[in-house]
Amino acid sequence: MAAAAEEPEGRRGRGPRPGPAPGSPAGRAVGEGSPGGSGRRVFSPAGEFREFSRRQLRDMERLFRQYDAGKDGFIDLMELKLMMEKLGAPQTHLGLKNMIKEVDEDLDSKLSFREFLLIFRKAAAGELQEDSGLHALARLSEIDVSTEGVKGAKNFFEAKAQAINEASRFEEEIKAEQEEKKKQAEELKQRKAAFKELQSNFTQ
Repeated sequence: MAAAAEEPEGRRGRGPRPGPAPGSPAGRAVGEGSPGGSGRRVFSPAGEFREFSRRQLRDMERLFRQYDAGKDGFIDLMELKLMMEKLGAPQTHLGLKNMIKEVDEDLDSKLSFREFLLIFRKAAAGELQEDSGLHALARLSEIDVSTEGVKGAKNFFEAKAQAINEASRFEEEIKAEQEEKKKQAEELKQRKAAFKELQSNFTQ
């Protein structure tokens, strides 16, 4: 009887259930870029990269997904090679490795979405050499990372942080998007009414 009573206690002592598999979406979203598993948190692009607007982040995510051929949430060396060829700036094998190395914070030799965003942060801050592969990527991707352009924008984020309250800026963008949708819906309604009136004139 004593052994039977101790059996559940033994099961309880085995520790917590295993977390998400490393390759699963949840495993990628939690603790990205935190070696050793400590301080894990969900990565929020809008929360961490506040210097970029919602539209810019959407454009960057669209570009990232376009070249993430394996759909695993990463751009590896071969996918980066294809990307640079498509952008018209092919790189050598060593050049591609150096591109990844410059922003590869977790040293896994591939680019997560967060590390991909770091390329544009560095570009906007003027921290990339003009002859580097990452500079070519940021320039040729046609994503405008700031109103001042990529070059000579080292002080851009400091000035912008002082001038604009980030929370209200995002709020304004959301309102603007909602107003635009409302305007489009109203225009569509008016066109339908005009068409209906035109039809009734013909039937009379």
